[in-house]
Amino acid sequence: MYRFLLTPRWLGGTALAMAAVVVCVWLGSWQLGRFEDRVSTHQETKASLTASGDARPIDALLGPATPQVSTETVGKPVTVTGTFDAEHQLLVPNRLLDGKQGYYVLTPLRTADGHAVAVVRGWAPGAPSGSAPAAEAAPGGQVTVTGRLQANESVGSNGAVAGGLPAGQLGMINRASLLNVLEYDGWYDGWVAADQVPAGLTAVPTVQPQGGDGLTLRAFQNLGYTLEWFVFGGFVIFMWFRLMRREAEAEQDRALGLDPVLD
Repeated sequence: MYRFLLTPRWLGGTALAMAAVVVCVWLGSWQLGRFEDRVSTHQETKASLTASGDARPIDALLGPATPQVSTETVGKPVTVTGTFDAEHQLLVPNRLLDGKQGYYVLTPLRTADGHAVAVVRGWAPGAPSGSAPAAEAAPGGQVTVTGRLQANESVGSNGAVAGGLPAGQLGMINRASLLNVLEYDGWYDGWVAADQVPAGLTAVPTVQPQGGDGLTLRAFQNLGYTLEWFVFGGFVIFMWFRLMRREAEAEQDRALGLDPVLD
């Protein structure tokens, strides 16, 4: 009854169906691998954000070879030594912490070679009033700040805006915005959230970079494509068995001298 499977037409159809199943399984496995890679990256980034360890000088993480903050360095504990430029302190409004609206207090710190580091000394609730934060002034003289390295902000991340704020306020913490406000010899990439904050402020936790390293929509798209390709492969197998069963029934009817009824 199944001798028809050895005919050229069915041999060719079976080979085509097998090839289609192999392609579907391969594409589904590839998409699954992409999803697993994104999950792994997400887990590594979370581990990096919460990892503890000895603080390293900022030059050890942002040297000539790696001048920019990356997913591998964001959240790392760093130290930076210099002098606070309290006269050019900036307030960064519209920043959420624990579901509450507030603002960062950013005080530039000048290093011995003339470069500057954006140091967020803490977060205060509410809206900034002028340029006076709800905290004590930055200490004078040379200081060493210990904190966590943070990535540059971009428009739409954690309330960042491009401009339109009063003097003494900054809408977005990144090198370009800081250069527009204060023309130092150069700014280190990113910014540092200080671990020790003055009275009236709250320490800023590590901020997840926008889009970068988490389980984004693209990761779940990969998972969706995985299911689609496996479903396609299963559908090919289902249709092959259905057609084979239909042909077998037709062969049986012919053997009994009956004309098969075509659906």
